[in-house]
Amino acid sequence: MDDAAYNELVSSLTPYEEAGGVKTYTNTVSLACPACEQPFDDLVVCRDDLNSLELSKVLDLCVTTHDDDVLLFTHQ
Repeated sequence: MDDAAYNELVSSLTPYEEAGGVKTYTNTVSLACPACEQPFDDLVVCRDDLNSLELSKVLDLCVTTHDDDVLLFTHQ
């Protein structure tokens, strides 16, 4: 994902939580996922080389990257 697309995406989302190298945004405007083109629930940005995610529910995930960050798009 290029810088312009990433900046536009993040500016349209609602910041939710940040802990360590992981930042989460909520999709309150029903933007389409860049991978599957369906609305997604949350964007999880993993900034560190190694991240651990504790998921409390089963989710479908779409994945892309921006610079060295991994972007996870969750679908419930």
